[in-house]
Amino acid sequence: GDLMLDRYWFGDVSRISPEAPVPVVKIGKIEERLGGAGNVARNVSSIGARCALVSVMGSDDASRKIDHLLKLESINNQIIRDPELTTTIKLRVIGRQQQLVRLDFEAKPDKQILTQTLLEFESKVKESDVVILSDYGKGCLTNVAEMINICNTLSKPVIVDPKGSDFTRYKGANVITPNRDELHLATGISERDSDLPKKISVLCKELDFEALLLTRSEKGMTLFEQNGTQFHVPALAQEVYDVSGAGDTVIAIIGVMIANGETLQSAVKWANKAAGLVVAKLGTAVVVGEELFSED
Repeated sequence: GDLMLDRYWFGDVSRISPEAPVPVVKIGKIEERLGGAGNVARNVSSIGARCALVSVMGSDDASRKIDHLLKLESINNQIIRDPELTTTIKLRVIGRQQQLVRLDFEAKPDKQILTQTLLEFESKVKESDVVILSDYGKGCLTNVAEMINICNTLSKPVIVDPKGSDFTRYKGANVITPNRDELHLATGISERDSDLPKKISVLCKELDFEALLLTRSEKGMTLFEQNGTQFHVPALAQEVYDVSGAGDTVIAIIGVMIANGETLQSAVKWANKAAGLVVAKLGTAVVVGEELFSED
């Protein structure tokens, strides 16, 4: 999926700039973390599962940072390099534990590199128990229809965290995990619709989804299966500190649990617990096995 480097600049704010009505942040600490599909892979690895990451990035400083972070997390690095591509960076400036601004640096990969990536993807799918596609709209999943077809041909479960206004491109995926806004943008379906289950069941049948997991923020998450079955779990977070990356955690844990032979409903329970843990942490965080599998 779409890979990026999440960079955090932390500092103190004690005055307003004389040049413009904005805070002056005196930077005291810099952190770099895997973002996007990298954060999904990090969540998979952090609970003890093996993970291979297929993506595209440049040959710049950010790409070298990503290589280092992947090695630290024991993630199998199967990333294609494009010297002409700018590796995606999301730079967040944090003052007094609040995000003040985010700066994005990005460019979309070209078709030739994406064709090469598709070949690498097919090679790794053959060795995998489950496939997770993390779409952030940065271009790496331009060929997502072909990717899903490869998974179906090889009888590998495929789970998609979607993006954009067209869910038809994910046709044939086993599970799709949109949030409320993503569902409405792509389908016009609102969680307030009185016939929500029926509408989602029709959508699943039309696009050949086994199920759709709707993540509903403070309301928890609801699994809608193609046959009309619903399964809801309430949110478990005691305190929400930062929701960034929560969707990465959800799809990662569902993938691991399905690969481990759990039912879809059981996988959703585990994913919901994991989401409740990560939203209490700052930034793109992960849940570790000791947290997730504790009895508390």
